[in-house]
Amino acid sequence: MTAQAEFVPLNLCVLTVSDTRSAAEDTSGDYLVLSLGQAGHRLIERRIAKDDRYLVRAIVAGWIADENVHGVLVSGGTGFTGRDSTPEAILPLLDKEMPGFGETFRLLSYEEIGTSTMQSRAFAGLSNRTFVFCLPGSTSACRTAWEKLIRAQLDARTKPCNLAGLIPRLRET
Repeated sequence: MTAQAEFVPLNLCVLTVSDTRSAAEDTSGDYLVLSLGQAGHRLIERRIAKDDRYLVRAIVAGWIADENVHGVLVSGGTGFTGRDSTPEAILPLLDKEMPGFGETFRLLSYEEIGTSTMQSRAFAGLSNRTFVFCLPGSTSACRTAWEKLIRAQLDARTKPCNLAGLIPRLRET
């Protein structure tokens, strides 16, 4: 789980969960795609889906079944409204949860939006050797998650350890 000397590009997918956004209005998805590309990773697929737990689950399940996909970034559907169902869609797919991600995200978010961060159900985990990050739908929340958490952990050079460095060991039984 140590850092590597070289950058290793990962294959990532981006899903925006929204009942109202189209490709022209998906600033969160645009931000994530641009940022992962600037970091040197490869975008495998990008989609926008209505906030329907079974549709969202099916899309993410397809990506995590692809052995060439290392990570999935999902934005949207993590709030408390009646239609917000990303946790209900994705949590059943996870083999292992990453509690520290949601906890740290809310800590960082508290510095930006105060107690409103309690309304975020952001989370992450591992599913079929694929890292899955579920973020709030706002562009600023995606920026906080990417810049302060995800980017460094998907970089094999991050010390003392990182998620990217775990990828070769995820097949261990």
